[in-house]
Amino acid sequence: MTTLAAVSANFTRDLEQNYALISSLAAEARDRNVDFLVLPEAAIGGYLSSLGNHGDTVKTTQRSLPPAIRLDGPEIARVQSIVGDLVVAIGFCELADDGETRYNAAAVLDGGTVYGSYRKVHQPLGEGMSYSAGARYDVFDTPVGRVGLQICYDKAFPEAARVMALQGAQIIASLSAWPAARTATAENLQEDRWTYRFNLFDMARALDNQVFWVASNQSGTFGSLRYVGNAKVVDPGGNVLATTLLGSGMAVAEVDVDATFRTMRAGMFHLRDRRPDVYTALTEWQELVS
Repeated sequence: MTTLAAVSANFTRDLEQNYALISSLAAEARDRNVDFLVLPEAAIGGYLSSLGNHGDTVKTTQRSLPPAIRLDGPEIARVQSIVGDLVVAIGFCELADDGETRYNAAAVLDGGTVYGSYRKVHQPLGEGMSYSAGARYDVFDTPVGRVGLQICYDKAFPEAARVMALQGAQIIASLSAWPAARTATAENLQEDRWTYRFNLFDMARALDNQVFWVASNQSGTFGSLRYVGNAKVVDPGGNVLATTLLGSGMAVAEVDVDATFRTMRAGMFHLRDRRPDVYTALTEWQELVS
């Protein structure tokens, strides 16, 4: 059996506050026998304070930008020292080797190993003003199985999860800083249209690809953004096994990965039953509009 956990929590620019929160969450995860803990997008240093036409930019609001860190830097090492033998997915702002380019990134790691990292491919609402875009999806062998990583807006694109499923992903960690709608926001954020989309994407992507889907999210507020929480664990049938709803917390579910795959994929196996020969219009259409 494998215990999966998704976190909804508020992370800010205060790195010491972030480390203290990660330490508290790791301790809770150990108490609950968690094997794989998924922390939110931008858990080291917080996310952007605004999006859209007034989004953060290096030129205009550098003080509000997340700290840019290297994958082999002291910040990641600090997280590793905190989590020990717990396998964790965590989001941060990655500084490239050129010392200038920034990526919205995530890594899967434990105290001794960084198993892999990912740079966010799909950028919404002016995020490209602050980050460069990644260009690939990979799947990483870890002690909890083959894990794929994606960040926030990626979940709106079926191709992103499908690429990782075809690479043998058993678990996809979807890390977010997903806010409520910027206009006509629902009084009850659980009923907000952006909350609805967040939850629908999580269930659909799990079912599309018949994988375990572990979705974390920021909670509370930061700058002009109000986050919708709703961290969750979804099984390959699209069933939500555990969720935090709007609040901060940890959604935890114990699963039997191999047995669930055998059951869910015994009849209808979506990856096996694909017809790539009739999907050529996907790339042809892209060539036409680019």
